[in-house]
Amino acid sequence: MRLLFTLDKKDYDDCTQVYRRDSARGIIIKGNQVAMIHSLKYDYYKFPGGGIEAGEEPVQAMIREVREEAGLNVIPETIKAFGIVHRVQKSTTNPTECFLQDNYYFLCEAEDEIVAQNLDDYEAEEAFRLEFVDPRFVIEKNRGDQEIPFSSVMKEREARVLEMLIAEDLIS
Repeated sequence: MRLLFTLDKKDYDDCTQVYRRDSARGIIIKGNQVAMIHSLKYDYYKFPGGGIEAGEEPVQAMIREVREEAGLNVIPETIKAFGIVHRVQKSTTNPTECFLQDNYYFLCEAEDEIVAQNLDDYEAEEAFRLEFVDPRFVIEKNRGDQEIPFSSVMKEREARVLEMLIAEDLIS
């Protein structure tokens, strides 16, 4: 799978240990809109997806996470690799730890029926909601001045992936 880009904050000189948590995300396009998870609490958008569990392949994780977060059932035969975003930064919870993450993005389609979400506690607290939205709106919103209590790297990651989808004419 191709490397889309690297987000490296270069803020980890004092780190003595590494924490790695890879993730997988689904890109579901309908018309000129893309399926995004909207955090109603913090008012930002992200692609549906999340952490890859031990023994799980990225595609399996993406299918599971899209179902849990968005309530969408991915159609397996439509899945195509889009690319990886590599992330490196100092941990936000441990000053001696470096956080490494490969984010695997997959283009895919989902069944029309939306089923109930199965959210983790923090996802429920943030009031995650599936929305099909204009990618340009998401780029502007994620790059706005709102502060959220965790890294802004995630918001920029999603904005840059959306810009790539537009540049490659996958979304108009």
